[in-house]
Amino acid sequence: MQLSREDRVQEEFQKLYSAHGRAVWAVAYARSMNAETANDILQESFLRLWREMLKGIIIRQMRAWLIRVARNLSEDVARGAFQRNGTFGPEMFESIGSKTESPDLRLETLELHHQIQEGLKEIAPQDRELLTMRYALDYEIPDIAKALELQPSAVHMRLSRARSKLADILKSMGVDAPR
Repeated sequence: MQLSREDRVQEEFQKLYSAHGRAVWAVAYARSMNAETANDILQESFLRLWREMLKGIIIRQMRAWLIRVARNLSEDVARGAFQRNGTFGPEMFESIGSKTESPDLRLETLELHHQIQEGLKEIAPQDRELLTMRYALDYEIPDIAKALELQPSAVHMRLSRARSKLADILKSMGVDAPR
């Protein structure tokens, strides 16, 4: 039995979502610092991809295209009135923990996550995006360079500056260097 064109498109779409969904969400989260907003941007990015695929449009650099769409959508959200005047959501790291972790260690971990999150809010969205891709998604430098359409040397330089900025911010907040 031969699959219809729409079934083939749907199958390909599901593969692309599995392959790139996490990266698109991470880019959106790095820009917005809000999981719900990142989920909305993820959905909208893939909805746009779905529409393009149904039209038969071929996208050659899929990961880069999706990340670019997510970045643009994130910028649109950041310019919105709710982002300028809205309220902050509940703390992101309240639910992080382990049954084997002691309460004082858990509290210390929550405080550190909170300080890192606050520190990340003070750096530019582009820097957050780089740090997220490198350390949260474990991308290699060439992959980041390709996704962001930069030279690897530029990625190295921007990562170094972003780490330095974050370290300075955390130091000013009284966060000790990792042991």
